[in-house]
Amino acid sequence: MTPSHSPSAATGAPESTAAEPAVQAAPTAGGCPVAHGGGGEAAPLLLGGDRFQSDPIGLYRDLRREHGAVAPVVLPGRLPAWLVIGYRELHQVTSDPVLYSRDSDLWNQWDQVPENWPLRPMIGKQESILYTVGERHRRRAAVMEGGLEAVQAHELRATTERLADSLIDDFCGSGEADVIADYAMMMPALVLFQLFGLPDSEGRGLAHAINDMINGGERALAGQQHIRECVGRMVADLQTHPRDHVTSRMLRLSGHLPGEDRSVITDEFSATEIIQDVLVMVVAGHQPTADWIGNTLRLMLTDTRFAASLFGGRHSIAEAMNEVLWEDTPSQNIAGRWATRDTHIGGRRIREGDLLILSFAGANYDPLVRTDQSALTGGNNAFFSFGHGEHRCPFPAREIAEIVARTSIEVILDRLPDIDLAVPAEELTRRPSPWLRGLTRLPVSFTPVPAG
Repeated sequence: MTPSHSPSAATGAPESTAAEPAVQAAPTAGGCPVAHGGGGEAAPLLLGGDRFQSDPIGLYRDLRREHGAVAPVVLPGRLPAWLVIGYRELHQVTSDPVLYSRDSDLWNQWDQVPENWPLRPMIGKQESILYTVGERHRRRAAVMEGGLEAVQAHELRATTERLADSLIDDFCGSGEADVIADYAMMMPALVLFQLFGLPDSEGRGLAHAINDMINGGERALAGQQHIRECVGRMVADLQTHPRDHVTSRMLRLSGHLPGEDRSVITDEFSATEIIQDVLVMVVAGHQPTADWIGNTLRLMLTDTRFAASLFGGRHSIAEAMNEVLWEDTPSQNIAGRWATRDTHIGGRRIREGDLLILSFAGANYDPLVRTDQSALTGGNNAFFSFGHGEHRCPFPAREIAEIVARTSIEVILDRLPDIDLAVPAEELTRRPSPWLRGLTRLPVSFTPVPAG
């Protein structure tokens, strides 16, 4: 559950940036990547294309060899940016919010951006916590974390188990299922709705609405509107009929409900801002967690190192989940940070207002920190999959994501102990997105079992 992840999902923007060539020359406007494709260097990569899905390890290796730790890239519309793929460089950028700001108003390319630019909803200024900076961001983050800290781990596990059993009951008698559509893409949303106080009766419909937003198709805007209206109604109702949910606690912390010590947090945040932040947490928390479930199950079904867990053992589930966060992280690349002044990083001259895209996947593959790429990652959790610095995924949100993902995997392996991949592993495909990495489908077969 990561508010720094996939703001496009929260706005209904399509994820794919395809439909342009994989490599092209870049403009020099604003001084950003002036050397794109010049000086004998390879032409910059368009942020998108098949290799982000089919060969990310090779892609980041080639980028590192050709460009170093900070690679020039172009966005749709031939807009230049920098892709930070070095581990140390990414740590430097995320550790310095003054030099590398989250304020997208600083971008020196806005005069080149058309109104219908497909990434405008993701990179453009928003009301949510994603684009606030400085002390206001810290206070707003305190409201968010304060609400999440009330979640009890044992209650969360029990809720997740109940909802997982309910979904599995729908398909366990058939002997086959698509783990992505029937399970992984439903689980996090259903759990988050419970935590934030959205009505049980609307749970599955809201989960489908979120998935419509994320998929970016013709139903994306309708899905966005549906979830926004539902959250708005819930916040309005909680202000007159408060209940024990994360949203109620956030409303108390921000002064909209009585009964909370507000010695640190003031009432400067409007109910509209609370609605925006609930949307961010629910939507941005859903997709990466769903992909974490799907990518881990794929690994366990295709890699013999984790086969023991498919026969009732649980000892390697956590290891497989950790492996995914290094090798197959759901959050591949995040937009972004903007330089507040001219600077240098990774041997590159960065101009004021340049956009830097954070490549969590590229940093995780950096040979300077991963000297043996084939080794099991074990308990090493120094990955960048949850971000770093002020705009990292809040720690309570990360704990929630881990419990939801692990419990979801445990339940399906317990209920369907002989689950197996129903198609050759090489036929599995990824969604066409450079931002989030997840499967389009994961067909499985198993011995039919009765529901309940």
